[in-house]
Amino acid sequence: MSRSRIPQFYKFSVANRLRVLYEREVINEAEYHMLMDGKHLLDAAKADRLVENVIGAFSLPMGLGLNFLVNGREYLVPMVVEEPSIIAAVSSIAKLARSAGGFESIAEPPMLIGQIQVVGISHAAKLQQQLLQRKEEILNLANSLHPKMVARGGGAKDVEVRIVHGSATGTEMLVVHLIVDTRDAMGANLVNTMCEGVAPLVEKITNGQVFLRILSNLTDRAMVRARATFPVNVLASGDYSGEQVRDGVILATEFAAADPYRAATHNKGIMNGIDAVAIATGNDWRAIESAAHAYAARTGQYSSLTRWFKNDDGDLVGELEMPLKVGTVGGQVESNQAVIIAHRLLGIESAAELAEVMCAVGLAQNFAAIRALSTEGIQRGHMSLHARSVAIAAGVEESRFEQVVEELIAGGDIKVWRAKEIAGKLGADAEAADQAPAPVRHEDTRGSFGYGKIILLGEHSVVYGRHAIAAPIPLNIRAEAVKTADGSRLIIPRWGVEMALHEPQQSDNALHQSLNLIFRELGVSGDRLRVEVFPHVPRAVGLGASAALAVAVTRAVAECCGLSPSNDEICRIAYECEKIAHGTPSGIDNTLATFGRPIVFRKGEDSQAPDIREIHAPEPIPVVIGLSGVRTLTAKTVSNVRRAWEASPERYERIFTQIDELALAGIDAMQAGRIEELGELMNIDHGLLNALQVSSWEIEELVQIARENGALGAKLTGGGGGGAMIAIARENRTSDIALAMRKAGYDTFITEIR
Repeated sequence: MSRSRIPQFYKFSVANRLRVLYEREVINEAEYHMLMDGKHLLDAAKADRLVENVIGAFSLPMGLGLNFLVNGREYLVPMVVEEPSIIAAVSSIAKLARSAGGFESIAEPPMLIGQIQVVGISHAAKLQQQLLQRKEEILNLANSLHPKMVARGGGAKDVEVRIVHGSATGTEMLVVHLIVDTRDAMGANLVNTMCEGVAPLVEKITNGQVFLRILSNLTDRAMVRARATFPVNVLASGDYSGEQVRDGVILATEFAAADPYRAATHNKGIMNGIDAVAIATGNDWRAIESAAHAYAARTGQYSSLTRWFKNDDGDLVGELEMPLKVGTVGGQVESNQAVIIAHRLLGIESAAELAEVMCAVGLAQNFAAIRALSTEGIQRGHMSLHARSVAIAAGVEESRFEQVVEELIAGGDIKVWRAKEIAGKLGADAEAADQAPAPVRHEDTRGSFGYGKIILLGEHSVVYGRHAIAAPIPLNIRAEAVKTADGSRLIIPRWGVEMALHEPQQSDNALHQSLNLIFRELGVSGDRLRVEVFPHVPRAVGLGASAALAVAVTRAVAECCGLSPSNDEICRIAYECEKIAHGTPSGIDNTLATFGRPIVFRKGEDSQAPDIREIHAPEPIPVVIGLSGVRTLTAKTVSNVRRAWEASPERYERIFTQIDELALAGIDAMQAGRIEELGELMNIDHGLLNALQVSSWEIEELVQIARENGALGAKLTGGGGGGAMIAIARENRTSDIALAMRKAGYDTFITEIR
């Protein structure tokens, strides 16, 4: 079992994450309970023994950097940091590096320098030689102060003497360097003691005055180097090819190498990772920062600590070289229970090994930052986590938390006051809803909305002319269009989209093609419009976001331009957009997005119109939607099923016919209000969809959770391959199902079919 590769770890609740670590014997039972309650890690009484004037203990989040493979060994990396996205980013890059062999990292034997400043001298060069001639005497005296360190193979190893001139007065001084091997200790106190101890001997030899006696934090005798190679074929990100990502990273690094203003931020990204590990492992992160920045300025100009370049195979290679003196024994390492647990999680055996891992983390963090900057931009990656932090700060209740986060992101104004305002409005709306006799149906399907959807029965087989039962969900996409003097633009703040729309249409971007198609079909290609979209349907999860977007934009543009297309015409335009997005769509998504009512759908043959019938249940059917967290492309899963069908048409036609029989039985069950039977049909249907290989590990877990917590039926919905699943249940069990899913780390929605 892999130590550092824990799929979907970020989705688990804290309790389940700790349970996984305990079951894998990464932590023991006592540590499991300590981390669960947090009360025995560092309380005020323990803190009072560590620093002065204690009034309490301050907490920061501790997370795990996953997927690290360094020098062929796996590591779970504890990181203490308050900034969102750092741990997620470094884990993602470590996974990328892992696919190409991981990180290579090597640490030199770690030496620490102690400095003894000698002033009030003359003939400095002569005194320099006298000190060097008595090197052994100085070393013996220093080592006599720490015989146990010498017994472990450490101790003072060398003496160097430098002549330094004061910058203001030109005063000549000698600086004696004690080069000390502190083994696995950080060694500050040890070196300072040695400097104090040999100072009288230095004064006697030089007949000068010893002034300062202290270690140096420029630890360039404890250098570490990390390296990773990323094949260009794994670098693609979003709309950017692997070559574009590679070249962007190299160009960004050249900027940092040449400009100190950029280099400071570039190197800060490196230290985001290294400092987080240093704090978790009880090391002096301030000393590490000081050494790194001093080393970055060693040539007289502050510059980048990393180097990124293209090798002969065209792959991206990254290297980080920096001083990194850390310890694994003494001080905080042995007195702070949280640090002790962090060392156990990490599983390192020496200070050199810790330095090697930390250097790899720094290189990974640097790559994550500059890849984001050179592609979609850093802000997009931060926005979601920042919104969650703001919602927490605003004290938003758990029941409204996710919706507040969504509206913060959609509006782009991610502030505490705005989160409170949204939460207050949601509370008022909920109170009004409680007093209303029944939920209001969206009978008026005109306006600027497009509806999301779920499919109860019939996915994939519907593409081959079979029946499917589908229903709208309250989640929708809203669009607004206004005329403008500038060129036409599409803006979707929640998705980080802003693009120009123009003719002739040459773009290979599906969204761009769809929007230009809408303009052409409505006959407004010459108009200048600003279209802004507010999506409340999650993207790429099988809930019909692309069709809802097409319907919403079509309606908004038509309204802005004084047009009145029929619902059938809007549905047809959305279907054409779906062809761009999905290749061979069934037509069900655009139908639901347009009409917003539960239907039985059957695709028409050749040019014939589809057979669409409304369907109604006598009582609302409670539904829980679970999101797997894995984005999926319907076009991909439909294509995979088509290839399998083409290879074995008779076998797959039989499966499609079985699914069709379930859908036909489901019509009767739904109309008669027999939801136990409907649930059973859904369970069977899910098994057949699994046989089509369109499910996923996450969907299977969600289905199992739903069934164990009272679902009458649970299955994937939409194209599969990730995306979403649905469960139907009695009304008194929906909260239990949703809560169990959330505890396992999944997002959920509770709705109903009416």
